[in-house]
Amino acid sequence: MKKLLIGVLVLAVLSGAAAGGVFMWAEKGTTTPKVAGDAPEVIFVVKKGTAARTLGPELQSEGLIDDPRLWRFHLWRRGGLALKAGRFKLSAALSIAEIAKTLESPPLPEDVPFVMIEGWRLRDTDEALAAKGLIKPGEYIAAARRPERFKATFPLPMRSLEGYLYPETYAVVPDGFNVEAFIQRQLDTFGARFFNAHKAELEKGKRSLHDIVVMASMLEREEPEPSQRPLVAGILWKRIDKGYALGVDATSRYELEDWNNRKEFLKKLRDNTDAYNTRTRVGLPPGPIGAPTVDSLLAALRPTASEYWYYLHDAQKKLHPSRNAEEHEALRVKYNVY
Repeated sequence: MKKLLIGVLVLAVLSGAAAGGVFMWAEKGTTTPKVAGDAPEVIFVVKKGTAARTLGPELQSEGLIDDPRLWRFHLWRRGGLALKAGRFKLSAALSIAEIAKTLESPPLPEDVPFVMIEGWRLRDTDEALAAKGLIKPGEYIAAARRPERFKATFPLPMRSLEGYLYPETYAVVPDGFNVEAFIQRQLDTFGARFFNAHKAELEKGKRSLHDIVVMASMLEREEPEPSQRPLVAGILWKRIDKGYALGVDATSRYELEDWNNRKEFLKKLRDNTDAYNTRTRVGLPPGPIGAPTVDSLLAALRPTASEYWYYLHDAQKKLHPSRNAEEHEALRVKYNVY
């Protein structure tokens, strides 16, 4: 039947009333969208070398048309299709005639991957985006410091989105890159990866979402092994609850232009006026110190209780917890950690 359709339709043209019903069905099917009104858009990919007449089944599988035979009929009626390879934005609210016209238009620009590393600060992401020519230096930071311009399924901080812009590999289109649209994607990803799935647990817990994000940002930098982060979180939360200084040196690096600048880092450690100096100041730092992953966020949300009060890492970055200051000092000497 499918292979004979074109012949039947030709007969319909020749014999008029004898096969007019079939012709009218096909003609209407090419000008009437599958869905009346709005329909979600999909990215439809046409591979290089694809013949236009073979696209019918693919269009049907994507939910864009009802019957592949209608696609073949339309191509016969219009005399072919100057098909282009690439990505096209289509929806079931387009008629077959409109779909065909779209597939003859220039394809969507090709996207490229942008990798945002776990733990990156706003300044680190800004620098990477600028290096790729996607923004001018400072644009990302400026946009992230205007939380009121964005929407989220979770409460946003007042001053900066530091810590809430999820680290991930994002596909971006260089032409016409919009920094605010990109930040909105990051917020949406934070919601999808963490907040939406754990909203009830967060609401029942004694820590605010913001405190969880701040803690998670420290865990991301402090503990390289995700499986150990709940233990470290338990130690840090216990110190906060008892009014002890955290002693998380990563916080003193937060405001450095170069995170690994040891000379400037040591200056920060000696600066008792620095709000991020958690060796001398009690409680959480003023805000997140980078972008945490789900592993760190869940560790902050679900800390492991233990007898430990201190911890350090050896030269191989292996964690060594201790129960008191004496044990901690002995470990510092043993592993030469100061």
